[in-house]
Amino acid sequence: QVQLVESGGGLVQAGGSLRLSCTASGSIDSIRSRNIMGWYRQAPGNQRELVASISPSGHTKYADSVKGRFAISGDSAKDTINLQMNNLKPEDTAVYYCNAHMTVSKWDWWGPGTQVTVSS
Repeated sequence: QVQLVESGGGLVQAGGSLRLSCTASGSIDSIRSRNIMGWYRQAPGNQRELVASISPSGHTKYADSVKGRFAISGDSAKDTINLQMNNLKPEDTAVYYCNAHMTVSKWDWWGPGTQVTVSS
């Protein structure tokens, strides 16, 4: 069992910044250092989409729409990942979900989500 808890969402004006954090806990050790973790988002009427991910080795991947504005980072000691979001746009408005993709079982764990709203 893995529990993922997100924090840091909120309301911000266009051009502003937010920092999301996700902490993993549960019966599996070293979640961040052994599995791919990332952030997905889902806006009303849209499918859930990958925003950014980070591999156990630290390799990062970003959606084209956020490249140059968002940065994902991880802390293996704390089993935490962060998403620094700069120059936010109204189209970034969505519920953001933390994800852990297990390397061995291929199972996906999800957090409950945190709302990010960017006003124009």
